[in-house]
Amino acid sequence: MTRNETSRRLGLAADIRIASTNAKIAFLFVKVGLAGADMGAAYLLPKVVGLGRATELLYLGDSVDAATAERYGLFNRVVAPEKLMEEASAWAQRLANGPSFALGMTKELLNAELSSDLVNALDNEARAQAVCMKTQDFREAYEAFTQKRPPRFTGH
Repeated sequence: MTRNETSRRLGLAADIRIASTNAKIAFLFVKVGLAGADMGAAYLLPKVVGLGRATELLYLGDSVDAATAERYGLFNRVVAPEKLMEEASAWAQRLANGPSFALGMTKELLNAELSSDLVNALDNEARAQAVCMKTQDFREAYEAFTQKRPPRFTGH
């Protein structure tokens, strides 16, 4: 497996994907007689782009340009190559400055609810909100709102 093929598979597992306009993506294994479903691609790809689009990408192995990949949902954002690190850093900074406990809880819910029904999802989300409402970050968000200032989250 090539380094790029590994990067594509690992990229599917990322929470957020930012790419340059020069980026291309392809799931090439089927073109050399191997199953396109490797390293979780058949599991992750339909969750990112839907079953029909995943089937197309894995069956045909065609290369997709950055704009098309963004339209499919493979990339969250596509920017000029010279802006890639700046954009990725800005998103990382926003996340780092955010309420880390609440972000972690959101990630847990996103992952758990992939295999959950709606009733259990609603129950899990209600419990998560109750837990988050007990955090210092929630209190800080409330105080910041009432004081008309940006919140200063601490992750507690």
